[in-house]
Amino acid sequence: MSKVYTSEQVAEHNSPEDAWLVIDGKVYDVTKFVVDHPGGDEIILDLAGQDGTEAFNDIGHSEEAVNMLKDLLVGSLDPASRPAKREKVASVAQTSGVTTGGEGNGFLALACAIVFFGVAYYVANMR
Repeated sequence: MSKVYTSEQVAEHNSPEDAWLVIDGKVYDVTKFVVDHPGGDEIILDLAGQDGTEAFNDIGHSEEAVNMLKDLLVGSLDPASRPAKREKVASVAQTSGVTTGGEGNGFLALACAIVFFGVAYYVANMR
């Protein structure tokens, strides 16, 4: 059985030299993959130490990309542990008192498009 990590433990791995991501409840060490990521390093580094499930699934990664995750797996996220990203977002929303309902959606869409085209380019040029 793989090691189980809390979101706090995952959150400690949030730098270019030590980057972990949670995707679908599994914890991946993506440190060595950051420079090879077809969509660029920015999206991974923006999500390092957090749950990247939504961004990963929204972009529509290929089966090959999903299979690449197997080599990066270090464990799973403790189900009782809340994702660090959501805790941060909740605390910012609570302290600001003002929301417009669409914060960050444009950046996420742009980032997802960049990753999608990066993966498509990578897959197209592997042959």
